[in-house]
Amino acid sequence: MIFGSPAFHIIRILFLGVFTSILAILLTPLLTHFLYKYSIRKQIRSDENAPVYMALHQKKEGTPTMGGILIWGSTIFVTLLFFILSQVTNGFFGALNFLSRAQTWLPLGAMLGAALVGLGDDLLGVLRIGAKGGGLRMREKIIIYTLIALIGAWWFWAKLERDSIFIPFFGVFSLGSWYPLFFVFVLVATTFSMNEADGLDGLAGGISLIGFACLLVVAFSQGMYNLAAFLSVIAGSLVAFLWYNVYPARFFMGDTGAMALGITMGVVAMITDTALFLPFFCFILVAESLSVIIQKIYRRIKKKKLFLSTPIHHHFEAKGWPETKVTMRFWLIAGVVAVFGLALYFLDMFLV
Repeated sequence: MIFGSPAFHIIRILFLGVFTSILAILLTPLLTHFLYKYSIRKQIRSDENAPVYMALHQKKEGTPTMGGILIWGSTIFVTLLFFILSQVTNGFFGALNFLSRAQTWLPLGAMLGAALVGLGDDLLGVLRIGAKGGGLRMREKIIIYTLIALIGAWWFWAKLERDSIFIPFFGVFSLGSWYPLFFVFVLVATTFSMNEADGLDGLAGGISLIGFACLLVVAFSQGMYNLAAFLSVIAGSLVAFLWYNVYPARFFMGDTGAMALGITMGVVAMITDTALFLPFFCFILVAESLSVIIQKIYRRIKKKKLFLSTPIHHHFEAKGWPETKVTMRFWLIAGVVAVFGLALYFLDMFLV
């Protein structure tokens, strides 16, 4: 049957990605009108411990935020659209439905949950409610990320009976009762790192697009065609977002976008059992988080800073690199390392 063939799934994945891109681009003027009309604008937090960051980014204050609504909103809309079409027709458009309990319910639910939490944080920032001018503190965000991750960990361990991970070139390794802890670590790490990377126009969107494209290839190679279609829709929404988010950004992603993307990436990596490939697929996220951790440790020990500012993209800004140069070079690095990661993934498959 043609609707079950790999060729059809390739067509379906490509169609859904392009369809979502076009739809999201057409809907963006409505979102930007809303953001500008109601002054949903970025507030730069005052922080005497980060004078370099404030000096570099004070000019960005007033730019609309919560643009991440475009990403998860488009994804959820397209998902529901083709699910409804599948209930009323058996033709081509009905066959485009990719909503399935086994592959897409959990990442879609995690995306929506994290997006709503991020939306609340963004609103606190806009209203200047919370720490240092508005919004949640990082420790508060990490607690929330952990709580969401615990729900997913419980589902994987108790419901799906997962207790092992795949170690590249070594095979499957059972973690037993430690599996939930590993699951939580992966999701918190990806979400925290995405939040850190969302600091320059187009940066988080570009490296997210690369990471999700890698996971799409992995999902397809494993025969998870519905998951691959879901990832194509996310990639399509990211293309539309980037159209308006590249320098100078018309709006920012905000926590509602960064949290949704980060936690979804972690969940998909766990579903495809490729968590240990994430440092390749999302190398810049690792570099961003490590720079923050290293900076804190170095300051505690040496009583001075190692980097001019962190996350690491601010360090290069402070050294005089134009924002666009930092972003594009980080994209290039992310792309090269991601391709290397895919090469390792397929090499491992062939050696098994």
